[in-house]
Amino acid sequence: MEFPKVVITSELLRPPLFERDVHAVECRQDPLTGVPCRINVRRTTRLKQGAAKFDVSGIAGNPQDCPFCLQNIEQATPLFAVGLCPEGRIKRGECYLFPNLFPLAEYHAAATLTSRHFLDLDQFRVEMVIDNMIATRQYLAAVYHRNKEARYPIYLWNHLSPSAASMIHPHTQILVDRRPTPYQQSLLESSREYFAKTGSSFWQDIVEEERRRGERYIGEKNSVAVVASYAPQGNREIQIIFRETSNLVELSEPEIADFACCLVKLLRGYNQMGVNSFNLSTFSAPLGERLDYYSLHAKLISRPVLQPFYRNDTGILERFHHEADIEVRPEGVAETMRVFFEDKV
Repeated sequence: MEFPKVVITSELLRPPLFERDVHAVECRQDPLTGVPCRINVRRTTRLKQGAAKFDVSGIAGNPQDCPFCLQNIEQATPLFAVGLCPEGRIKRGECYLFPNLFPLAEYHAAATLTSRHFLDLDQFRVEMVIDNMIATRQYLAAVYHRNKEARYPIYLWNHLSPSAASMIHPHTQILVDRRPTPYQQSLLESSREYFAKTGSSFWQDIVEEERRRGERYIGEKNSVAVVASYAPQGNREIQIIFRETSNLVELSEPEIADFACCLVKLLRGYNQMGVNSFNLSTFSAPLGERLDYYSLHAKLISRPVLQPFYRNDTGILERFHHEADIEVRPEGVAETMRVFFEDKV
């Protein structure tokens, strides 16, 4: 397996003494899709004109006004049509799953993770994620039973406003569409081409290769493996790869528990790094299909620290040129995260 990389240098005279200064920029490409990124770790030291990390609870708003908090959720959130969910909402533990009030897909739900209005990243519990994902699986099964053409699911979690979340209260979203997103399509096609060429699954091979190399391998929990992405599209990008399952609705409860355990450890690691905002998304095969050449997986990336005036980390390179500007090497992320996988949680 190849991990394409070209290192270029950029020379300048740095103030105030205008001494010679040389930057190394790594131009990497994803080993499956070829999607590029640029990495300069020294960009972490550049001047950022904004406040340091602060107490987020000060701007979290009043829980009394939050539609996702327990005292409001029954009256303030919508109900599913009877044909999809006779009870109107799906409930499990502290999780409520209900239609998104402003959908972006034919089927678009939101699901709370906790009854608490705000949690720091080291306060999330495994049980919260398990309940949320089991409710998600129930929703996906109901959607697919009703409409066999709605086959492409996305489970995503935007946490705090730098991630584009509009609500402070921790929640996930689930979208199901008739067509895949362009990136989902690219992953499926590239995985199929790799299988046709090599006779093996890229996802099984990448786990074995990263474990052998060690520098980006973080850890595993039974049915899932965790690695730092070689050519990340966001800072501190981490992949959680399911070994045996290709789509979301097929997940067993032990697999969900393994995923939840790993995710909670990663959030603790992010918290230790000073991160408080993140995005997570799954990349699933179509519902109703079990693909030998593809593995369900999720990607987790950090976002800028929430503060009164913060700088977004997605700029013109990402939005128009589809080439990520990265300032944290994946190997460094993996080294930090491995500590959290030594726990027995």
